Amino acid sequence: MAACEAVHSSSQKPPPPRSSKPGYFLSKTGGIWLACGFVFLALLHLLCCSPRGAQEAAFTHVLQYANDAYSKLRSGGGSRGEGQPPCDYSEGRWVWAPGHARRYNATVCDVKEAQDCLRNGRPDTGYLDWRWQPAAGCPLPAFDAAAFLTAVRGKHVAFVGDSMARNQGESLICLLTSAVPFRAVDRDPVNYRRHFMRWAFPTYDVTVSIYWAPFLAKATGKCVNYSMPYNLVHLDVPADRWAADADMMDVVLLASSHWVLNPAVYHKGGQVVGVHGHPELNHTEIGYAEPLRQVYRMAVERLSQGRPRTVVLATYSPTHFENHPLDDPTACANKEPYKEGEKELGGMDKELRSIVVEEAEAAVKRNGGPGGGTTRVEVLDVTKLAAMRPDGHPGAYMHRNPFANGVPQKLATDCLHFCMPGPVDTFNEILQQILMKRR
Repeated sequence: MAACEAVHSSSQKPPPPRSSKPGYFLSKTGGIWLACGFVFLALLHLLCCSPRGAQEAAFTHVLQYANDAYSKLRSGGGSRGEGQPPCDYSEGRWVWAPGHARRYNATVCDVKEAQDCLRNGRPDTGYLDWRWQPAAGCPLPAFDAAAFLTAVRGKHVAFVGDSMARNQGESLICLLTSAVPFRAVDRDPVNYRRHFMRWAFPTYDVTVSIYWAPFLAKATGKCVNYSMPYNLVHLDVPADRWAADADMMDVVLLASSHWVLNPAVYHKGGQVVGVHGHPELNHTEIGYAEPLRQVYRMAVERLSQGRPRTVVLATYSPTHFENHPLDDPTACANKEPYKEGEKELGGMDKELRSIVVEEAEAAVKRNGGPGGGTTRVEVLDVTKLAAMRPDGHPGAYMHRNPFANGVPQKLATDCLHFCMPGPVDTFNEILQQILMKRR
């Protein structure tokens, strides 16, 4: 029998030819409305039937996505566009963002063991679930290793200063090495000292170095040998190691506000000009504020010579011992950030911050104002956001499993540096935005 064929009467039109593309039972518009309906039902279920923690987590991720998208839309890829006012990241609040700071394994990227809190057995990990939300309406996107390295392509990035400079420098290394190929170039042969470290990122021709120089200036005494009772500081001479490499640095972050609080004898022009915290010596008490001004000014002036570069001055990051002695194992045992108004900055904290900001402003004026000269000077103002994170320090977990045999009467604690990963990663999120910003 012959195969059956379709028969069309003269009054019927043949069916339209079948499309080669796969068919859909809904129009594009109908599909969009259906998707919106599913999203609405999901949000309704979240609001009505989910615990508060799940609600906050979901909405935080949605807001973070919206913030990141908005930032890129306004800036054309992350930095602020021309004609837009610069973002002020110094004011804001910490908002719940589950998983935001869980971006690398600190043991793998070889941070200082005293700041590797997860390795040391810290049981509460909520300190990793917060992000900084600037108050000025500026979004702060999560750190992007490729974007950061693109912004500094072909450059040498140096962190110079005290252990907070090192804390931030090691954070940056972890954020970068967890995402892109790298090689370790050089480091202090004494691992626990970490007075110098350097890494290379060949794909972007970027070098990152960390220099221990707690006064920025040349110094001996306690800063190199903890058994010494005080420091000897030459306010007009930069520390040897970073000064020797200064001419090959392109981006320099300076952070030095803590060691000026220690006893010291200060020199200038080869003469003693004063002491701080050392009444046994028959010299004028110079305090801590003036030496801090002078070392920042000296360092910026040294870096204003030679090649064009960006110099970033980091402000003071407050401690959270809160009147606890340094050997109290219960110090800085907070589990959450402070809320707005819950804890005010102390007078000394404000003064130390202001000095750095004022020195940056003075350096800009000396260079001919914003955009003038070959040296771009910026401020990384972390004082408030750091002050609001008493939960982010190692505390007793600067040691491995400190309470394995009960709570000791005395135990050295760290309420200054931050766990890694942790709040210090936010310092580098802001640094990224500074470096991506058009001059």
